[in-house]
Amino acid sequence: MTVPAPDKSPRFKRILLKLSGEALMGDGKYGISPKTLQQIAGEVKDVIELGVEVGIVIGGGNIFRGVSASTEGMDRASADYMGMLATVINGLALQDALEKLGVFTRVQSAIEMSQLAEPYIRRRAVRHLEKGRVVIFAAGTGNPYFTTDTAASLRAMEIHAEVILKATRVDGIYSADPKKDPTATRYTQLSYIDVLKGNLKVMDSTAISLCMDNDLPIIVFDLGPHGNIRRAVMGEEIGTTVGTLKPKPQEA
Repeated sequence: MTVPAPDKSPRFKRILLKLSGEALMGDGKYGISPKTLQQIAGEVKDVIELGVEVGIVIGGGNIFRGVSASTEGMDRASADYMGMLATVINGLALQDALEKLGVFTRVQSAIEMSQLAEPYIRRRAVRHLEKGRVVIFAAGTGNPYFTTDTAASLRAMEIHAEVILKATRVDGIYSADPKKDPTATRYTQLSYIDVLKGNLKVMDSTAISLCMDNDLPIIVFDLGPHGNIRRAVMGEEIGTTVGTLKPKPQEA
């Protein structure tokens, strides 16, 4: 009897990759690490070569964090707008790294700045994705008081992504901070309600609620090990899944 060959096609056709600004720091305390930037760009290229359509939302915490500034006396709205500008800086840096590898990329900003990026237009973003271009969504939602996690949830739903891949510095969601509590246990599967009730801080409550209301799964994984983005896209068991992944569609 002939044994069928293992399915090597990606689990997802269209994804939204959420990167924190801190992910770009590498071993530094702030700013952008060129080495880390090149690693991320290389992994995104690997995924594009699988035929996966990739949207990216990137934070700005490596440059400026609005919430932290507001606690020190700055007006929250002004601080958040500054944080949005930091995400544009990160988006342009990632675009440069991707295009040096031959990956066609567009940056779309929720705050209009036509000399640097396209304005965010949903239909145009979807068209770029269909043409195999990476779309980097910068400036969050364009509104203060909303995090880039919320922006990731919103953009993922707008472009009809099948999953949010949230790349972090830990290998999933834990019952407590594993750096502070060595007895913390890692979850492999959680419901949205589990995350909200447990106040597990993987994403803010607005982002989790949006995903729950629209049945959009989230995979939280460690960006550090090389190839983890590809592993997540291929459907390997990695990190923690929030919500339920839909069955992989069968090839005709």
